[in-house]
Amino acid sequence: MKFLDYAKVYIRSGAGGAGCVSFRREKYIEFGGPDGGDGGNGGSVWAEAVPGLNTLIDFRYQQHFFAKNGQPGMGSQRTGKSGEDIVLKVPVGTEILEEDGETVIADMVEVGQRVLLAQGGNGGWGNLRFKSSTNRAPRNANPGQPGVERTILLRLKLIADAGLVGLPNAGKSTFLASVSNARPKVADYPFTTLVPNLGVVGIDGREFVMADIPGLIEGASEGRGLGDQFLGHVERCSVLLHLVDGTSSTIARDFRTIVTELEAYSPKLAAKPRIVALNKIDALDARTLANRRRSLEKASGGPVHLISGATGQGVRDLLRALWREIEPSRIEKQESAPKWEP
Repeated sequence: MKFLDYAKVYIRSGAGGAGCVSFRREKYIEFGGPDGGDGGNGGSVWAEAVPGLNTLIDFRYQQHFFAKNGQPGMGSQRTGKSGEDIVLKVPVGTEILEEDGETVIADMVEVGQRVLLAQGGNGGWGNLRFKSSTNRAPRNANPGQPGVERTILLRLKLIADAGLVGLPNAGKSTFLASVSNARPKVADYPFTTLVPNLGVVGIDGREFVMADIPGLIEGASEGRGLGDQFLGHVERCSVLLHLVDGTSSTIARDFRTIVTELEAYSPKLAAKPRIVALNKIDALDARTLANRRRSLEKASGGPVHLISGATGQGVRDLLRALWREIEPSRIEKQESAPKWEP
């Protein structure tokens, strides 16, 4: 299945059916009176977060969703049939935006969450509704209300507790494959990761979700390489794991490149808790490792974990450090999560 995290969708709710003007006319009944029924309501358009989806690829092949109109009312006090609703099934983590791309309509963060996108029009009243003591034979009825037509944007942001960032070929995919059940593509050339990957990581009887996004390069915020189009997938993360390639001869520069791109994308993302790890230490001798660790500690201004995604060296301690950042954030999210009614 191809990965798609952005889609434009055109929706329209159904119009209400018109009310009916009708009079009861039966043999041997002198005073029939009005008996026009109401029109049916138009169908509405809903969005629902469902499990088992991790892409918006379905909306590439169908972008128009139009609910059915309500049927008009009929004689003998018969109400028209209401139009059927349409439900857009989206992955958990989907943001629904107005056409301007900035106004958030809804953030679908829980399975089963539903939001009304376009209300169907009410059906018009039939002439039976207008009968009164002074108007015994009304000959007017209401038309149905029109439906609502709008354009919305769907933007998927994967739900993950920790996000992997780094330059291409920093060993992010190898690390994710070694600590989780994910099987991303691994190769000895840059940009092997073209779409985000998710993996469930277990440590000391606890589990959390880690997201690996394609590597960033200098100028990604200006569209170079794959650009920063996938950084939205780590915006929900509680902590960022910044992997730096230990075999690089420009350790400090590599670190600052990623930090600069994060700041250019979003100051909020750049301010997230970040753990720095020097990867591929199995390929370094002791002297080179010590020098590059000092260089990275000076650039980052904090401690640096030494790991090897290929051999597993230092990985367990790093995962425990990640969990210490994730646990309080997860508790806070649960306590502050908005309550919604299905």
